[in-house]
Amino acid sequence: MVGITLLTRTNFTGNRFMKQILTTIAVWFDSWKAKESEDDRIDWVRVFPFVVMHLACLAIFVVGVSPAAVIIAIALYALRMFAITAFYHRYFSHRSFVTSRPIQFLFAALGASSVQRGPLWWAAHHRRHHRYSDESQDSHSPRHGFWHSHLGWFLNRRNLRTRTEEVNELLRYPELVWLDRFDLVVPIFLACLCLLTGTLMEAFAPGLGTNGPQVLVWGFFVSTVILYHATFTINSLAHRLGSQRFPTRDDSRNNFFLALLTFGEGWHNNHHRYPGSVRQGFRWWEIDMTYYLLRMMASVGLVWDLRGVPERLRGRQR
Repeated sequence: MVGITLLTRTNFTGNRFMKQILTTIAVWFDSWKAKESEDDRIDWVRVFPFVVMHLACLAIFVVGVSPAAVIIAIALYALRMFAITAFYHRYFSHRSFVTSRPIQFLFAALGASSVQRGPLWWAAHHRRHHRYSDESQDSHSPRHGFWHSHLGWFLNRRNLRTRTEEVNELLRYPELVWLDRFDLVVPIFLACLCLLTGTLMEAFAPGLGTNGPQVLVWGFFVSTVILYHATFTINSLAHRLGSQRFPTRDDSRNNFFLALLTFGEGWHNNHHRYPGSVRQGFRWWEIDMTYYLLRMMASVGLVWDLRGVPERLRGRQR
């Protein structure tokens, strides 16, 4: 009887474990299958693709390097960084300007290609960050530890679900809901496009010295991983390193180097002083590439109603 009981328990535990793995794999393909959870442990099955992205960068020692592949990597970094900072952050999260539905979808798709989840997931968690900034409910406050704020927070079970209640006004766009649910589709498409581009370059422009695998590794994997960690520094470092011009209720800092790396996001204390502004570099010398590019888009009518910084707020310095 004891043996039968142990065998039954073992089978039950094994079945539950397999069910959990299968559920997690299902979430890879349909992120809206993620359930509400209070579990802060890292979901290692879910983390597997994230680890693979990093390991794939080691393939540079196999495929080599060429100027063409590096230029593609830099271009994809810049394009996707702008999609994250201008649209995932300033548009979807803070509604700091207005644009048309086609442009909204285009840059949502470019943001999704950065493999930082869908636009609704990103905006929902960021809005929650501002509501509870550096408090216990803030998922990625450095007060919980550097590595947790840098990457641990989005790898745990608690934060897998898209908090749709935070982004109700965006749910009326089925194309955004689709991008958010099936957030692996666009990255896979970009990876295939990189492979195809490199293959065509090898066939029709052999003098460039590149090929499909090389453009795939540099243009997709290396570019994406650098983009990951540049973006993550705003959570982990911009609340620790830099100066505080304004007396906010959190630890946000202004950091010139991070601002260069992230197209203006490093002026984080400014941003927390007035999150609704399309401009985060409040002074002329605070370089904010995202703002400059949005001004260029506004000049040709692609975006409009850019929200500025009220003069009364600029003066209240620490």
